[in-house]
Amino acid sequence: MSERLGIGVVGAGSIGIRGALQHLCLDDVQDRCWLAAVCDPVPGRAQAAAEKYRVARAYEAYEDLLADPRVDLVTLGSPIGLHFEQGLAAVQAGKHVHFNKTMTTTCAEATRLIDEAAARGVKLVASPGQMLRPINRKIRELVRGGAIGQLAWACTGAAFGAYHEHEQVRTGDDVLSNINPSWYWRKPGGGPMYDMTVYGLHSLTGVLGPARRVAGMSGVAVAEREYRGEKYPCDADDNTFLTLDFGANTYAIVYGSFAGTVVAFGMPSYFGSQGQITAESLNGKPIDCGVEQPGSNVHLPHVTGEHRELGESHVFEDIMQLVDLALDGTPTPSTAEHARHVIEIFEAGYRAAETGQTQVLTTTFADV
Repeated sequence: MSERLGIGVVGAGSIGIRGALQHLCLDDVQDRCWLAAVCDPVPGRAQAAAEKYRVARAYEAYEDLLADPRVDLVTLGSPIGLHFEQGLAAVQAGKHVHFNKTMTTTCAEATRLIDEAAARGVKLVASPGQMLRPINRKIRELVRGGAIGQLAWACTGAAFGAYHEHEQVRTGDDVLSNINPSWYWRKPGGGPMYDMTVYGLHSLTGVLGPARRVAGMSGVAVAEREYRGEKYPCDADDNTFLTLDFGANTYAIVYGSFAGTVVAFGMPSYFGSQGQITAESLNGKPIDCGVEQPGSNVHLPHVTGEHRELGESHVFEDIMQLVDLALDGTPTPSTAEHARHVIEIFEAGYRAAETGQTQVLTTTFADV
């Protein structure tokens, strides 16, 4: 392998543009990686992205990108329901793979990817890398060190409202700015849990460790949505509430809804016998984790210079985590094993809602 990695961006949609292409075309990363290819099935979109972001090759077919020998690593910015199939094909082609959240929709799929990657000697990184954030690492230290006494319960969740309909990349008239968001509302892979709650759940489990059991209720509340005057049916659950058991009589509420939120995005609240941690505060006082504005993306290791001014820089950070892992063997907390545990919580939570029975969780992951 060369001293820098050729990156193939899969999907020139919202996250492919904002989280990958806008960042990876900048001069400061070219000594480590370069944009070898981009693919998108929408006619003309990949070519337009290649011209705008200085990408060497543009493809409409994913198979053609995988066949390109200059592509060493792929970042999957495609709909979540495609991640397993595309990730498996990339691993089998000998490519390292970065998965945008969420890595897969089932635990079995995640395990297959992990096993295949290990057998073939390729590396995986799965977003979101919440435990790269200094604030979350400090909160883990505080909670496990007894700063709020005996932990009783925690809460995390998110709601996506009409966010996707109004993103800037969906309101224009050219091929790079009229990107249809309707997959977010369909199975497999749609809904606020896979799309947004995943951030807080990575933080929660990163702080508390793996959960043991899950119970839940879930359903579809908004049966139809509109984008640019066209109606779209919605069958992905958009109102989900789970209860997690972490052992030692410690529980958590996890939600993903079409409306309303009670915690900061990606930042769970923790409640114990001697106080509480909410967002970036311990008992009402800011947590000192050695940096100002500790929740900001600017404190992620690779988010420097121009990257600080661009959106979705946390996605760029996770891609660079994979670059470092593949080139230097640098460990990362953005592991596929952690992502698999979160996926199992989603999958088992939906099953608990359907059956009315608490589900036992089987996966685990290690702190990094």
